[in-house]
Amino acid sequence: MGHHPRTRTSKREIREYRKVFREKSKSNKNNTNKSEEKTIFLQQEIFEITLKRLHTLGNQKFGSSPFSQHFNRWLQTIETILDEFEKQSLINIDDQFREERKQILDTIKLQLEKHQQKEADIERQINNLSGTKNRLQQTNKDYLTKTTILKNQKATALKQLNRELEILKNEQDQIVKLKTGFFRGISKKEREEKEALAVQRYMDKQQEYEVIILHFKEKQKQLKEKFENKREPLLEDIKKHQKYVKEIENDTSLEERWFTCEALKDMLNNFLQRK
Repeated sequence: MGHHPRTRTSKREIREYRKVFREKSKSNKNNTNKSEEKTIFLQQEIFEITLKRLHTLGNQKFGSSPFSQHFNRWLQTIETILDEFEKQSLINIDDQFREERKQILDTIKLQLEKHQQKEADIERQINNLSGTKNRLQQTNKDYLTKTTILKNQKATALKQLNRELEILKNEQDQIVKLKTGFFRGISKKEREEKEALAVQRYMDKQQEYEVIILHFKEKQKQLKEKFENKREPLLEDIKKHQKYVKEIENDTSLEERWFTCEALKDMLNNFLQRK
């Protein structure tokens, strides 16, 4: 059996091996660092995109009422943004993230439900406003009609009394003619009696005229009081309903939706710090 002598490695060769090993180790370490840096960069980019989308939603204003018609779409967009964030392969959410997300979304859903109910109440108030205005319009119309009828009745009654007063005035003129001697066949006593009777009849008719005026004045007063008693509550209702109308012109959910997005952004930032 032959003996094979062991080849002796020179010091120079050992130095070369060590140099190659160091360079290879350094290269592997650099590659690892670069990979980690790339992962961190991508993670931060995902976070930034998500934060910007939440910021946009937090400042979103809905165009017109009813604003509640936009609530479901807004919530679905929020959930889509969070779902897309969680599905990223570089993101590994924890239980705390899941719990905070659930609490925040449950809170805003409850708040938006209250806003939706309030809007529904306001819509009913607006419908009531329309009905109240119609009743007020009908009340004004009825008052105008009854006032016109009353004025016509008054004019007719006074016209008749004026004719009767005119007749009585003519009778008095006839009595004056009797006193001046145009009808000497009538005695003085008879003339005085006729004159007294004519004066009395004229005074009675004049008193009746004044009573009629007072009568219609009282009826007009009663008619107006009745009208005011109907009109005032309607005006108060309209005033109250109009206050609701002003409320529906503003999206009262904006502030709470903004706070929700800010809370979600804080949740993301806290999660990034934990990572």
